[in-house]
Amino acid sequence: MKKISKLLFVVLLALAFSSCEKFLDLKPQSQGIAVDIESNDSVLYKSADAVEAALAGVYNDFRNEYFELDYFVNGDAQSDDAYAGADNPANFQIDDYNIDATNTNVSRDWAYLYGTIGRANTVINNVDAVTDPTLTDARKKEIKGEASFIRAVMYFELVRLWGDVPLQLTEVKTISAANLEEVYPILFPARAAASEVYTQIIADLEFARANVRTVAANKGYATKGAVNTLLAKVYATIEPHDWNKVLGYCNDVIAGGYSLLPEYDMLWDNNHENSAESIFEINYDGTSSSGNWGASMFLGFDWKKFNIPSNDLVRAFDTENDVIRKNSSIVWLDVTGKWSDINWPQTNYPFVNKYRIYTSPSPQNYIFYRLADVLLLKAEALNETGDLAGAAALVNQVRSRVNLPNTPANTRETMSLAIEKERRLELAFEGHRWYDLKRTGRAIAVINAATGVGGEPIGYNLTPERLFWPIPQAELDKNSKLTQNTGY
Repeated sequence: MKKISKLLFVVLLALAFSSCEKFLDLKPQSQGIAVDIESNDSVLYKSADAVEAALAGVYNDFRNEYFELDYFVNGDAQSDDAYAGADNPANFQIDDYNIDATNTNVSRDWAYLYGTIGRANTVINNVDAVTDPTLTDARKKEIKGEASFIRAVMYFELVRLWGDVPLQLTEVKTISAANLEEVYPILFPARAAASEVYTQIIADLEFARANVRTVAANKGYATKGAVNTLLAKVYATIEPHDWNKVLGYCNDVIAGGYSLLPEYDMLWDNNHENSAESIFEINYDGTSSSGNWGASMFLGFDWKKFNIPSNDLVRAFDTENDVIRKNSSIVWLDVTGKWSDINWPQTNYPFVNKYRIYTSPSPQNYIFYRLADVLLLKAEALNETGDLAGAAALVNQVRSRVNLPNTPANTRETMSLAIEKERRLELAFEGHRWYDLKRTGRAIAVINAATGVGGEPIGYNLTPERLFWPIPQAELDKNSKLTQNTGY
């Protein structure tokens, strides 16, 4: 009787979120699980074109709201580099480290990330069954590798935001009384330990590393360089950090033929897309189906924008006399009569300047991984493994491009802080700062010491439990196996 009740509940839940379509997208758990209540057809993709289209759909999720906007809010406004801006209370909570479990950004980000994982799972688990002879075994492995890379990206976002999260690796094709005990834990999963999630991320990336291309049509596809970059980031984040692994994967990226552009602003002038420095870059065509809506969230006069550069960051640029990167990263405009802000005067108001084509639909590309990031990550690994001179050489290589003198750091401790500063100035508004502070254990000290107008302390009160987000309340309400993070 219990089994029948469970089945009825699951079926009714599925039907409640369905239309007349055969496959249902069960959003309650935000897992993006495809469910067919009646079909026994085990072959999902009937042709090579069908599976290629499915993979393209997974890639297209890099153009959703998470990666067009929230990725930068989470990495920059949640740090000392930017204020929330605009007028969204959910963003204010993120900016002030005062998030609650009903925060709409928190709920939608969980849904976006698990939705993409669900779509990636469907590709990974079904491509081998395609019988179309035009789809070679080599291409099948390549497709699985690309989807595995994307799944790893999504889990890396999840584990850094929430810590322990459900580990969903399979999709449900059918629901019946006979398989209910098997599928119920998939539909309503418990949280897996962060260590298990990292193990899966690494497994996905190692599979991808062995099977994806070295070079693709543009930097928007999974390549060995992108996979090695993410592996380096994972090993720099996982506890305990594995600096030898970081060093090895950074070396593999550097050996992959990438090079720094001669001028920093070339990265942002929109004349050098998919450049030699870029490793993973989301491409937009500027059409209604491929336009970057997110660029208009950071620059423009129609309404107050998100991610307003902070006084603390501007002082960091000025203290370093870092004119080139400051001017590439921040543009100052007059917004008199349009809106007010307690942090900046209307006559000289800062905006993010790295995403400059803000008309919609915009062809503005987003660079997510690039060589300078990897060089500084390698410098960090060298410093942590005792090679101070090697670390300094890489930091100086990055600094020389923007006409700055060599770093004065000459001890492991001062070099660590120098690399932290260099990453902040080099990668401002690219979504890295919050995660850099977290993985180095510096977030609480740095954030609580942040200063605002006139150098006065802002008064943030970041505490250990606020280093991770709350599990969305809506997800807790739907899944009794989920538990809340401490402090919420």
